[in-house]
Amino acid sequence: MKIGIVGCAGRMGRMLIAEVLGTAGAELAGGVEPTGPAVGQDLGTLVGAKPLRIAVGTDTRALFAASDAVIDFTVPAATKAHADLAASMGKALIIGTTGLNDDVKAAIAAAAKKVAIVLAPNFSVGVNVLLALTEKLAATLGTDYDIDILEMHHRHKVDAPSGTALGLGEAAAKGRAVSLKDVARTTRDGQVGARPAGEIGFATLRGGDVVGDHTVMFATNGERVELTHKASSREVFAKGAVRAALWTAGKKPGLYSMRDVLGLG
Repeated sequence: MKIGIVGCAGRMGRMLIAEVLGTAGAELAGGVEPTGPAVGQDLGTLVGAKPLRIAVGTDTRALFAASDAVIDFTVPAATKAHADLAASMGKALIIGTTGLNDDVKAAIAAAAKKVAIVLAPNFSVGVNVLLALTEKLAATLGTDYDIDILEMHHRHKVDAPSGTALGLGEAAAKGRAVSLKDVARTTRDGQVGARPAGEIGFATLRGGDVVGDHTVMFATNGERVELTHKASSREVFAKGAVRAALWTAGKKPGLYSMRDVLGLG
C-alpha cells in the first residue's frame, strides 16, 4: 500500500515516515508541508535514513493522487481540507488530529460516505484497550462511583483536555448510556458546590516532554478503581496509524475507529 504523510516534518510526521519505511507491505508515497525549511529535503534524510529521492513537497493534491491512503496528524482546519480531498479523489484517510470542532467532524462524516476513514483520538493499541475497559467498567459500576479523567502532556500541546481524554470520557458516557456533553465537567475553580451524581470530570496537566499519560478513576465510598496508560514514545501512535492505513485496504466507505481496526468494536 502506498501511504502519504501530511505534516511530514513535525515530530509525529517524522515518526510516521520511519514507521512506513520499516513496515512490510507499506510503501512511502511522499510527504508534504505547507511551508518551512523542510520543503525540498529528501524524506529519507529527514528521518536519518538513506536518501529516498523523494522530496518534501507542498502539493497536497498531488500527494493524495500518488497515495492509496494518507495519514493526517495536523490541525483541524487542514484536516477538514484533507477530508474533502480524500472524498473527491477516492483515497482512504487516517486521522489522528485532535481538537476537532463540529464543522470539521461534519466534513469527516460526509467524506466517510465515499471513502474509508479511520478517526481515533489515540492510535496506541494500549489506549484502545483502555477505551474498551473504560466503557465496560462504567457500564458495570453505578453512578455512586464518581468518574474523573486525569491527563498530562508536554508543555507544547495546544488543546485541552486531550483528544484521548475526551475519548475516554465518551467511552465512560457510552457505558452509562448518557451523552458526555450533558455530564462533563472540564474545569473546577472556586465555590463549585458538591459534585452531582453522574458527573464525568477532567483534569489537565502540562509540562516537560511527557508524551501522554491518562488515568481514569472510578471512586466511591470505601474504594477506588484506576485504569492507567502511559506512553513513553510517539512510536506507539505511529505503529497504530500505519496499521490502520494497511487495514483500510478493500474496506467499504465508512467512519471507522481504531477499535474497529483492532477488532474491539
